[in-house]
Amino acid sequence: MSTDHSVVLFDGVCNFCNASVNWIIRRDKRDRFRFAPLQSAAGAEIAGQCGIDAGRLDSLVLVEGSRAFRRSGAALGIVRRLGVPWSLLYALVVVPPFVRDFGYDWFARNRYRWFGKKDECMVPTGELRERFLTD
Repeated sequence: MSTDHSVVLFDGVCNFCNASVNWIIRRDKRDRFRFAPLQSAAGAEIAGQCGIDAGRLDSLVLVEGSRAFRRSGAALGIVRRLGVPWSLLYALVVVPPFVRDFGYDWFARNRYRWFGKKDECMVPTGELRERFLTD
């Protein structure tokens, strides 16, 4: 895995998660992030290297070097690197993790019901393919 980029592992069949990845890509002006669905071989391998069960699709994972951040910590780590105004949301780090993660977990449990899911992972367009780690 390249150490030049942070890696975002996500639930590749979740409509909300796919929309979130597209949101990040549009705001990642410095090309800091690479992406891999947890269902992919690349995603599962990276998750395994970080001691994370890729079968648990209830969490966004941000991998930076040898460190992995999950749930609200991953979301805050991502917005922190997107620049102003999004990086201002990082101020929420002062909220205790158990409080942030309670809200994160509640949302994660309901995301399929609210936003639906696909039968298979999204296939990035040609121009975005370089941003996704392949199997």
